[in-house]
Amino acid sequence: MGGEGVGEGSKPRSAGGQGGPPPPDDHESPRRQRGKTVHGELANAGHRVLAPDDAEVEAYLETALKAPAPERPSPDLPGRAAWPGDGTSRDEPDTVVVLDFGSQYAQLIARRVRELHVYSELLPFDTPWPEIAKRRPRAIILSGGPSSVYEAGAPRPDPAVWSAGVPVLGICYGLHLMARELGGEVVPAVNREYGPATITFTDDSPLFAGLGSEQPVWMSHGDSIVEPPRGFQLSATTGSTPIAAMSDPVRRLYGIQFHPEVGHTPRGRDVLRNFVIGVAGARPTWTAANFIESTVAEIRSRVDAQALESGGDGLVICALSGGVDSAVAASLVQRAVGDRLTCIYVDHGLMRKKESELLRATFEQNLGMHLVMVDARERFLARLAGVTDPESKRKIIGDEFIRVFEEEAAKLGRIDFLAQGTLYPDVIESATSETKAAQKIKTHHNVGGLPDDLRFSLIEPLRYLFKDEVRLVGLELGLPDAMVFRQPFPGPGLAIRILGEVTAERLETLREADWIVIDEVKAAGLYRSLWQSFAILTPVRSVGVMGDGRTYANVVAIRAVTSEDGMTADWAKVPYDVLATISARIVNEVPGVNRVVYDISSKPPATIEWE
Repeated sequence: MGGEGVGEGSKPRSAGGQGGPPPPDDHESPRRQRGKTVHGELANAGHRVLAPDDAEVEAYLETALKAPAPERPSPDLPGRAAWPGDGTSRDEPDTVVVLDFGSQYAQLIARRVRELHVYSELLPFDTPWPEIAKRRPRAIILSGGPSSVYEAGAPRPDPAVWSAGVPVLGICYGLHLMARELGGEVVPAVNREYGPATITFTDDSPLFAGLGSEQPVWMSHGDSIVEPPRGFQLSATTGSTPIAAMSDPVRRLYGIQFHPEVGHTPRGRDVLRNFVIGVAGARPTWTAANFIESTVAEIRSRVDAQALESGGDGLVICALSGGVDSAVAASLVQRAVGDRLTCIYVDHGLMRKKESELLRATFEQNLGMHLVMVDARERFLARLAGVTDPESKRKIIGDEFIRVFEEEAAKLGRIDFLAQGTLYPDVIESATSETKAAQKIKTHHNVGGLPDDLRFSLIEPLRYLFKDEVRLVGLELGLPDAMVFRQPFPGPGLAIRILGEVTAERLETLREADWIVIDEVKAAGLYRSLWQSFAILTPVRSVGVMGDGRTYANVVAIRAVTSEDGMTADWAKVPYDVLATISARIVNEVPGVNRVVYDISSKPPATIEWE
């Protein structure tokens, strides 16, 4: 049964070289230390977007419009256009298919496989075998899930999964499926296991090669196998679970009761490596460099083909936000089509201090891109005047963004393609029905779609990548650390970190306070270990004493959280001395602020953003 613990993220790699002068980032400090790479920041696929995400163009389009998402044909695998022939070229990455039976860790399984440099796809549990077979999987992994296999209507895969000759690994619920579907017996467990356990290996299964005789693992199940199917042998046991793993090496079918994908199973990645690379023989060729090569070739081929067919020039536009997703997408497209790409940056005046300068330096000076920067600050402020409702702010900003973006695009003449930073979690979200196996733990989306009359074809070069992979590609492309490892930032910008009306004066107050927060967080070496850290300008004023006089001034709140995916978060235990420095600097350096408070609320019940 489902209900697994929290997994750990992977560590970032060191940055590669980059040409041109370094972009401005006064926060950089030799004291800064590398923290974890955050995972699961969802950009938008024209279907859904998390409210506190990077300010990508599609976020604005979705927030402002309520139209169904357009049909978007996509290849079965990334870079398919770059691989000629029947798809069996040795240049095509080997694929592992993960079938999702509702586990909250299904995406984590897919990510763990990617960390082995093997391409993986997450598909709904009931995907027909012909659709799975199109991907030519080297292996199939069955995820855990909240159901019990003996219940009526319990999710099951296409039966061909068992007889196709492809290696299969069942995890938790996937193990129970394998047992029951192939003739074994699964019953409610006498002793349920939730949490840490010690597993003892009872045979020389290749899954556990190099792991010794015992290992600590993470369990989360209320059912157990009492009779394995014919042909299977017992591979592991725990004090409460007689059959904690089983295998049929002849048919290359393996099942484990524990969760190798979570950080609480220390050698779990070795188990997955033994299966994916050892048993299945998948080649570890899914790397940032290979992805860039095949994706650039695919984009160039597609743009050239359409230009030849239509008689156009194959011009592409991309809206930049300062976020890593749009930056990496634009960099890939620029490598493919050169000066046929025009990047548009709409400066709505709601960004953090010096972010517009960083973006200009990166894309014009370092990367030599054609960049159109539109100063629309007055337009946005005029429309936001007197508005205090958070949702009204979002819709106004989204609508005005569309107006400005379309005006600028029209000046460029005939445009054939729009590039945007859709990520793989968006594709998963849009492809999987809410009524399938998952028990939705949390939903925090602005639902909408791109305009029905969208006149551009879409280029989505990141649609097969998780966020941590996007960062690695960004480093390989030579983007600066300050952009690649930028913390998530809300689409509506500082407008929803100002509680109440947005004015030029209040924006300046918040911008200066927020700059100090980030400056000190980076100086303390905490930036990459925090999911987000920022300031909020509250509508509260309080009495204070500064010098020999009393003041009645603004209260600024500080928010810093740790998280793996943004869906849940805990308030960060920032050292007191760091908080003290932040507070002292804000009240001394930011006019009109005399009090600083720290938000110690977790999500849930609170949200990360205040609006």
